[in-house]
Amino acid sequence: MSERRAAPTVGQVVLGRRLQELREAAGLRREEAARVLRVAPATVRRMETAEVALKIPYLQVLLATYGVPDAEVAAYVSLAEEANRPGWWQRYHDVLPDWFSMHVSLEGAASIIRSYEPHFVPGLLQTEDYARAVLEAGTVGQTRPEDIERHVSLRMARQKLLTRERPPHLWVLMEETVLRRPVSIRGQVMRDQIDRLLEAAESDDITLQVLEYAAGPHPGTFTSFVLFRFAEPELPDMVYSEYLSGALYLDSRAEVSLHLEVLDHMAARAASGRRTRQILREYRERF
Repeated sequence: MSERRAAPTVGQVVLGRRLQELREAAGLRREEAARVLRVAPATVRRMETAEVALKIPYLQVLLATYGVPDAEVAAYVSLAEEANRPGWWQRYHDVLPDWFSMHVSLEGAASIIRSYEPHFVPGLLQTEDYARAVLEAGTVGQTRPEDIERHVSLRMARQKLLTRERPPHLWVLMEETVLRRPVSIRGQVMRDQIDRLLEAAESDDITLQVLEYAAGPHPGTFTSFVLFRFAEPELPDMVYSEYLSGALYLDSRAEVSLHLEVLDHMAARAASGRRTRQILREYRERF
């Protein structure tokens, strides 16, 4: 049987969608594909929805069944081999929740990341000390200091995507509350964090806007969320929304369109880039 994974990689999602398209183009139902593999139809469904890591022999049989030319099979096999390799973040499996693994995978594959954050500086822009303070404050129960450090290390590793060649465009909408909430009694932590935000605000690959109190209420005041957009045509826009013990991944057109509309609405009411930098400098002086 195909090997089950806690959370699929983006490559597995892309491959699964391509296999579904090939099957449908060949005019075959899942039941017919399942008979070729001598598996249950549910197994074919799990392959197409990336709930399992597809084994190469299964892939080759399916490609032949769907009439894929031999010259193209090697490309699909290479895609499967790459998709089935553990992501770099899986070395943090001891502290990384299964429900967040998919987020890290999407983050690394996205071409555009749009984020709304009402409480804290987004993880991709946090300094080590700020991240450590947030993680310590958010821990309920007994957590070892070394686990906190592992979480901090993971958060810093995620930020490398912003300095890679051809990074995604990060567009952050951040409530003014974030700047007013000190995460540490040490003022230097907040000063360093605001310096990091000022640096980010100067990047061509980052758009940073503060939603001032004066802007009043807006449709996004329910919870933080992230919208991912991808270059791969097989991947639709996806929204990530986190709650206390897990997260939701939304990809229906109606849900994504609603979140996109809210982001656009908030961006129109948020401070301009120039005003945002002025606000950051003002708050830095307060700390």
